[in-house]
Amino acid sequence: MELYNSLTRTNEEFVPLNPPFAGVYVCGPTVYGHSHLGHAKSYISFDVLVRYLGHLGYRVRYVQNITDVGHLTDDADSGEDKIEKQARLERVEPMELVERYTRSYFEDMDALNLLRPDISPRASGHIPEQIELIKRLIEAGHAYEVDGFVYFSVASFPRYGQLSGRKLDQLISGSRVDVDPGKKDPKDFTLWKAAGEDHILRWNSPWGWGYPGWHLECSAMAMRYLGETIDIHGGGLENIFPHHESEIAQSEGATGVRFARFWMHNNMVTVDGRKMGKSLGNFTLLKDIFSRFDPMVVRLYVLRSHYRSPLDFSDEGLDSAKSGLERLSSFRGRLGDIPAEESEISPGAAAIAAEAEAVFTASMNDDLNTPGAIAAVFDLVRAGNALLDSSDTPGDRACLANVIETMAGDILGIRLSAASDGAGVDDLCSILGEVRGYLRQNRLFDQTDHMRDRLEETGFIAKDLPGGVSEIRKK
Repeated sequence: MELYNSLTRTNEEFVPLNPPFAGVYVCGPTVYGHSHLGHAKSYISFDVLVRYLGHLGYRVRYVQNITDVGHLTDDADSGEDKIEKQARLERVEPMELVERYTRSYFEDMDALNLLRPDISPRASGHIPEQIELIKRLIEAGHAYEVDGFVYFSVASFPRYGQLSGRKLDQLISGSRVDVDPGKKDPKDFTLWKAAGEDHILRWNSPWGWGYPGWHLECSAMAMRYLGETIDIHGGGLENIFPHHESEIAQSEGATGVRFARFWMHNNMVTVDGRKMGKSLGNFTLLKDIFSRFDPMVVRLYVLRSHYRSPLDFSDEGLDSAKSGLERLSSFRGRLGDIPAEESEISPGAAAIAAEAEAVFTASMNDDLNTPGAIAAVFDLVRAGNALLDSSDTPGDRACLANVIETMAGDILGIRLSAASDGAGVDDLCSILGEVRGYLRQNRLFDQTDHMRDRLEETGFIAKDLPGGVSEIRKK
């Protein structure tokens, strides 16, 4: 499998540091509000990565943090703590707010059929590790303390800018805000911020009461659970600078070894060409979308775009994904339950399955090309329906069911509802087929034609078979 490495800007073959173990760290949400479609794009993308690594036989440890302190409103060194600001607005304790929105986040991710991370560490629960990391950076000459604040010296790390491609003379952190007068250099960033008694989220440290910087948290948690060098670090494209750039500097500055071997970044969801986000007020909450669409529609909608491509949000796109999901579910329902015993598979079914698997695997091995993988699934559906129309056998149905369950279900994570409730649909279609057969046998052709037309209007196909029998199925 090849993955695009944002650090080297090339596709590289993925080989973990200590196979078969593969460590994946993904920057999780800052929990001060409900999740929106942008969160879905990011975490569905990395969920597919984890699923596919497991399918390839790797033993994956997936770590995705919960940011509950230190993330400031300007995403850098200035502004208010997002958690404290929202807690004041909602008139609750900050950690009460964190609990509410952490539960909400996992509810939405569960609905989207995401695998739960193996570890979901909270920033506030790893303050000791963060303090120790700061101590190492000070001892190594990469950090300095001023009046209870600790800063990372960017000049001490010449490789700063390697991920984002920015030159040191372009990295003036105060370009949008006033420069912190405590910094020796405007490019330096904060590792620890002093906090007075009015700041609820604060901890004691060798430099006084305060709280950690947002960048520091991920370095400490990633290394705590995955070691000083991790296989894959993921996150949103908007996190490349300054967040991930700073993670590299402080991690490698402390350890002297490479922090992440692969950097993967998903692109954003846009609305009329502008990034969807809470700060812009143009976001659509997942809970609102779920009130109108099955969460699996959202999952299919997201996966129809490559993780590194932008996804422009529209109801038309969701409607199209809904139609696609219905087609997949209808096909899965037609296949029925997979029998425990083996049945004979025709050469036609074997060829259809082999072709779909080959295209699907080639797509997934090409930097998780989910649009190509989904196309392979729909090709399977088209060819499978044609095969079953001419020769429907238990062995062929079982063969096709196994393939679509693996590709669409296990790897892409799309729950096909008809796989569980399709028996009820099949029973109804069988009854309608008997009624249509009765009408034909009694030469009630006007009623037969009317029934055919009404079925087609509702998405079903009526096919007349020899012996006065009719087959009814979804298109």
